Amino acid sequence: MSGRQVRLAGVTPYGERIILRPFRLRDQSAYLEARRVDSAWLTPWDPTNPDGVVPRMTYREMVRKQRAAARAKQSLAFIVEAHGQIVGQINSNSILWGAARSFSAGYWVSSRMAGRWIAPTAVALLADYCLGVLALHRMELAIRPENTASLAVAEKLRMREEGLRPNFLHIDGAWRDHRIFALTTEDLHDGRGATVDERMRRSFEERSGG
Repeated sequence: MSGRQVRLAGVTPYGERIILRPFRLRDQSAYLEARRVDSAWLTPWDPTNPDGVVPRMTYREMVRKQRAAARAKQSLAFIVEAHGQIVGQINSNSILWGAARSFSAGYWVSSRMAGRWIAPTAVALLADYCLGVLALHRMELAIRPENTASLAVAEKLRMREEGLRPNFLHIDGAWRDHRIFALTTEDLHDGRGATVDERMRRSFEERSGG
């Protein structure tokens, strides 16, 4: 498994093509600008250091760390691209092998792309790759109760809610509660879609009255 070699492509239910691809060093300006423009939109959901120390990692260091984690089969990080522009990021974090074979998904999508099913399509692409090609067993999303946009993503993918983890992650300067959603490979045999992408499309059809 090498994050530098994986490239995933799909189409949203609205017909927009998106690509998940590895970070490149030459993406630095466009990536940092996308984050800067949407800082007010993203900051409330960003992880922070409980010690209060702001990490001083350069973009180049971040990419090198991502590549090392991919080689170690610990995580994968992707740019989300639409219309030739960076519109977000998605990661498969905390990949566990052995008896667990699980991962957690984390992502952000720019505010100008909100409501266009970019996030659920990206999560579905990542999930089908990890649960299929990598033969992992479980995907988890940890979502703050206040994050209505991400709660909608879990609903659109027909994920199963497992409960609340109090003070689970340090986000935006404090320990925050998170609602936990999951999908396992067994869930893909429940008649609601044999892939995560199929589950999403059926959900879209139901919402559209199709």
